[in-house]
Amino acid sequence: MSRLRDREDEADRIASAAEGLAVLLDAGIAPSSAWRHVGRASPHPVVRQVAARIEGGSTVEDALAAEAGVSGSDGGVAALSAVWRVAVAAGSPLSPALRGAAAALRDRAEVAREVEVALSGPRSTARLVGWLPLVGLGFSLLLGVDVLGVLTGSPVGLGLLGAGGALGVVGRIWTAALVRRATPRGGVPGLEEELIVIALSSGLSIERSRRLAAEAFGMAELGTAESSAVDGVLELAERAGAPAAELLASAAEQHRRSARASGRRAAADLGVRLLLPLALCVLPSFLLLGVAPMVLGLISSTVEGF
Repeated sequence: MSRLRDREDEADRIASAAEGLAVLLDAGIAPSSAWRHVGRASPHPVVRQVAARIEGGSTVEDALAAEAGVSGSDGGVAALSAVWRVAVAAGSPLSPALRGAAAALRDRAEVAREVEVALSGPRSTARLVGWLPLVGLGFSLLLGVDVLGVLTGSPVGLGLLGAGGALGVVGRIWTAALVRRATPRGGVPGLEEELIVIALSSGLSIERSRRLAAEAFGMAELGTAESSAVDGVLELAERAGAPAAELLASAAEQHRRSARASGRRAAADLGVRLLLPLALCVLPSFLLLGVAPMVLGLISSTVEGF
């Protein structure tokens, strides 16, 4: 399973846990008890571990922050940790915040699915062409040409073997780097705006809401919050006299749409960029290891026949 598929599955499972927590909290169950119930039912080991930490005496905020540090900063549990911390600190209702986090995580998983589908073709092509040199060797052996003898029995053959092998390795490394670069990274798009909206919904000031969001980013090990986009939205709200929360929610949705478009664009570009290692490394390696030794073997056998 690819790293992108792992990320997609994690986001979906964390979203399911958040939705379950919201339902239990609406039913009047205490947060710690709700986590214990969800932890027993969830197939996600991170959710179960959070529940175990809470049963061991940790607060929900501390358990989420600790598990976010273990599971990685781009995981869904880190986003859930930040949302929970802001909602508790601001005194906002937990259920709407959890449902908002679940929706954002579902959207993130959808982005990962779309990019995974778009990358599947180029990635399969990259794997296939990487085996071409060995396929060429196999065909030569089937034709009765002693390719291995040609490659190891003369300086020319050793040169072909070294050059072809080196090109094959470079092609594989290059291809893997291109696929890795096209794979989307980072956390949940629009999370900073969502955190500020959660804080604003409790009546806090914009400055206090932004401070809570920045602190939650740090506690969940999500890195440093990007402030430039938020600054622009808040300036627009101030000039127009529009509700800042609604504009921030709209900006968060726009970030998620942009992330989806960027993922699709990266996958489409990958299909073109993969032609470079194919043309410059893989195909020359195929010629040096599969075609050239076969030609040399046929020539040598013909000369020996005369």
